[in-house]
Amino acid sequence: MSKVQIDIVSDIMCPWCIVGYKGLESALKELAPNIEANINWMPFELNPDMPAEGQNITQHIMEKYGITQEQSDANRETLTQRGKDVGFTFNFSQDMRMINSFDLHRLLAWAKTQGKQHELKMAFFDAHFTENMPLNKNENLVNLVGFIGLDVEEAKRVLDSDDYSQQVRTEQKFSLERGIHSVPTFIINNKYSISGGQSANTFKQALEQITQEA
Repeated sequence: MSKVQIDIVSDIMCPWCIVGYKGLESALKELAPNIEANINWMPFELNPDMPAEGQNITQHIMEKYGITQEQSDANRETLTQRGKDVGFTFNFSQDMRMINSFDLHRLLAWAKTQGKQHELKMAFFDAHFTENMPLNKNENLVNLVGFIGLDVEEAKRVLDSDDYSQQVRTEQKFSLERGIHSVPTFIINNKYSISGGQSANTFKQALEQITQEA
């Protein structure tokens, strides 16, 4: 059996991040038990200057990318279908909001110390894209923490403090210094890079080639 380390640079606000991860997940299932992966999620903020209240997602996408309402709707349809293809449900609504994810990344850093980083990351993706849950409200974050079996009171303490802020900033700086400016980016064995919401087949071929070379 070959073991690989996969660091995934991503933001919960990025729909292609969950699409790409689901492709990787499918590839790893096909490759098991010959290839086993240790997954580590690394922080990235798509909107570091976003105010706490966030911005309507349609308005944000149209302004950021200079596209029309029709183009935005078409992009959502594409994403919704890609989600279905990989087993993830996107429920886009007109009142969804794009927020800054810094506190989410702090919670994920804390969850990693508890062995629950991956579970919390998946819960965040489901909450944002499937349940349309506002993730800029601490009560929602705390509920999600409790849902996956982590200490609710400790999560509240982390949110009310500056804990893990420096760690998140350091990890973000590390990724930027490696030339990573878009997400998702999958770093395999600290050497190989795959970007975007790739298919399971793309990941499968890459992982087979990487482990053969190793």
